[in-house]
Amino acid sequence: MNEPKKFPSSVDVARRAGVSQSAVSRTFATNGIVSEKTRAKVLAAAEELGYRPSVIPRIMLTHRSFLVAIAIGGMYNPFNSSVLETFARKLQAIGYQVMLVPVEHGESLESVMPTLTGYRVDAIFVARGVLDEQSAASLAEYRIPIVAFHTPLQNEWVSSVCWDNLDAGRQMAELFHKRGTRQAAFISGPPQVTSAMERWKGFRAGLLGLGHHDPLLFHASFTYEGGVEATERLLAQPVSIDAIFCSNDLAAIGCMDTLRERGLRIPADVMIAGFDDIPEASWKGNDLTTFGQSEVSMVDASLAILAEVNEAGQKFNGTVVTIPVRLIERYSTKR
Repeated sequence: MNEPKKFPSSVDVARRAGVSQSAVSRTFATNGIVSEKTRAKVLAAAEELGYRPSVIPRIMLTHRSFLVAIAIGGMYNPFNSSVLETFARKLQAIGYQVMLVPVEHGESLESVMPTLTGYRVDAIFVARGVLDEQSAASLAEYRIPIVAFHTPLQNEWVSSVCWDNLDAGRQMAELFHKRGTRQAAFISGPPQVTSAMERWKGFRAGLLGLGHHDPLLFHASFTYEGGVEATERLLAQPVSIDAIFCSNDLAAIGCMDTLRERGLRIPADVMIAGFDDIPEASWKGNDLTTFGQSEVSMVDASLAILAEVNEAGQKFNGTVVTIPVRLIERYSTKR
């Protein structure tokens, strides 16, 4: 029977190098002071033994793990996978490691909080999921800084980073008005998703303010298939619709393909727009009008909040940061 692998310890390195264990600890400490001769002996012994210092003593001493949890899901959406990659790359560049927590919309973080506190994560970024006031208050009891996307909530330990979704809706209403729409529609996400409903609110108010008919509203999932299904319901309506704003690009691409299958031309018969500016939005077959990030991304804004927490010595006062959106017009609305 194979014995479990035994990793070399600092005691083993100290014996091999002929120094004290404290000298080994100081060699690998960030601000440890040892002579160059001792440092050379310790590093040589560590290399021979294959020794790598454990982070556990540092966690116990400093009460910081330099581990950040990212709650995210929906990796079928290129936008979500891009957010995760950007978070991981930028966090690693400033000395953090990432712990991935898969979640879906509506799934609460409370069920996984005992696990996260067991790992003593320094912060949690909620890039997906719904965070209501009750769950935010419960999470605050763990006294871990939490930054949530698209959830305009805050308390002592919870902050939020949101796009200016109301303004995005108003901008799209103005664009459709400029392009001569007569009857518009909005394909939203699930009704409990705050960001999508804010886009709808701004879109509807903008169109009504410009003298248009009330736009139609269709709820769907944030998927290609959701866009297909919502468009089929939309086309079954007795009203002729000539402009559709979708709450994300995947649904918009599903909408476009469905319209083309019905023989409708884009943008001559129906104008289409999405949100997120995923890479597929700019592909020639889509050429989709959409909204992209401004100069400051949601990830950058989230990391800035984390930096403020560190500078304040773990004191945290929740805030809501609203980021401007950038309208990117492509062929799908250039009537």
